[in-house]
Amino acid sequence: LGHKPSLYVELFADPIYLKTLVNTVVFLAVGVNLHLFLALLLSGYFLQKGPWVKALLLVFILPWAAPAIPTFISIHWMLNGDYGLINNILYHVFGLDYGPSWLTSRGLTFGTVITAYIWKWTPFWTVILMAGRTAIAQDVIEAAEVDGAVGVRRFIHITFPLLAKLYLICTLLSTIWTLGDFNTVYFISGAGPSLSTSVLATLGIRDAFEVARPDPGMAAVMSALPLLIPLVIILMRRLGTSRVQL
Repeated sequence: LGHKPSLYVELFADPIYLKTLVNTVVFLAVGVNLHLFLALLLSGYFLQKGPWVKALLLVFILPWAAPAIPTFISIHWMLNGDYGLINNILYHVFGLDYGPSWLTSRGLTFGTVITAYIWKWTPFWTVILMAGRTAIAQDVIEAAEVDGAVGVRRFIHITFPLLAKLYLICTLLSTIWTLGDFNTVYFISGAGPSLSTSVLATLGIRDAFEVARPDPGMAAVMSALPLLIPLVIILMRRLGTSRVQL
């Protein structure tokens, strides 16, 4: 099942699969890198002292703490072009007669999916990197301040080099998890319009269950292995041969 060479030849010749492959690469490249970079920056911001910062952190974590499927279904209905919350706000608050067609344009729809993914998962990685920042020895920070390394200079020369291994592991884990992410695309855009925003996970499930074609569905999912296996090997080597030094 899904291992016949002719099946993969047919799969690679399918324009829907090729578009899906491009979508998957873009989803990984943009989604993973953006939300981890934001998490790295925000992890320093939320370590500031002050009760208002802690209250803001609590609100910030809520998207990650909320169940994924109801959250994405809610986003889908908020983006409805006729009676969705966002277009109603644009109409009643800003006086726009016609809001964007969020779910009928490939570029706008896929951009919305990536934005929702970043919004959902940035809090999780922010907390992880906050833990990494707190593990940096205080005497290292104090020595850097004595040498004049403060603000951006301290981040570039002290903080980020010490967090580099942790950041790499987070990137590898996030890429592996995102490669198999089905919920974000399926429940926000339904892979539409016309499968133009599908990723490998949604295409495989669609072929296997919705159109009763398990062979190409399995082949679509298995085609991610050339990317997935090297990521897992690199991750295991990172975890097995060295500790994250902070």
